[in-house]
Amino acid sequence: MIPNVLSIAGSDPSGGAGIQADIKAISANGAYAMAVLTALTAQNTQGVSDIHIVPPAFVRSQIEAIFADIRVDAIKIGMIATAEGAAAIAQSLAGQAGIPVVLDPVMIAKGGATLLQPDAVAALRDRLLPLATLLTPNLPEAAHLLGVEAATTRDDMVKQGVALCALGPQAVLIKGGHLSGASSPDCLVTAQDVVWFDAPRTRTANTHGTGCTLSSALAAQLARGLGPADATLAAKTYVSTAVAHAGDLSVGTGHGPTHHFATLYAK
Repeated sequence: MIPNVLSIAGSDPSGGAGIQADIKAISANGAYAMAVLTALTAQNTQGVSDIHIVPPAFVRSQIEAIFADIRVDAIKIGMIATAEGAAAIAQSLAGQAGIPVVLDPVMIAKGGATLLQPDAVAALRDRLLPLATLLTPNLPEAAHLLGVEAATTRDDMVKQGVALCALGPQAVLIKGGHLSGASSPDCLVTAQDVVWFDAPRTRTANTHGTGCTLSSALAAQLARGLGPADATLAAKTYVSTAVAHAGDLSVGTGHGPTHHFATLYAK
């Protein structure tokens, strides 16, 4: 049976990030994609120029409509935008224990635009982190959630992963792409273990939406029954391929998207 994955996130009309990237990544990883919109953005590969917040009550209505009719095998949460949005999502998912939840704490767009209001950080931390099966922050996001300086070493990454796990998530995947060096190490931290995933760094400007893409691929792989470590390996392999083939696309003049269907197009 093909699993169903629900993404709760904002829209990117350029297709590289947000709900649009989520739908592509979930589909490419063997699951059926569904979407609840939390915000509409006006953006392209150059950056975000405007944001329209979807009323929290309507976010909740969308989620409740899905659960009233459709089996949900995993959930990905991306851009929540506001504290009220976080509360609406938390309330809607309160009775859905047992469904894997991948939480991507989207705070800043690739072009630098703020996507999470300041008062929403506490709501994200207090209301949504305890619901997460897997939290996927990059280094600045992890630091912001903890109120500390961004990690600059692997030891720092592990310490921050442990600290984030203490806030409620079952596992934390800290993405080390902001570290300097030839490799891009990611660290999966659980209460029992620490697992490292190393990959060579791909020199490209076409990395728009990589966080959205990874978290959605993770949700699809968890929905298919993989554990956090195996799901991470599968999702990272998928994203690496998407980034490596991003040059096959010709989309915009800024931070271009990854190639979500690179493997399909190669056939």
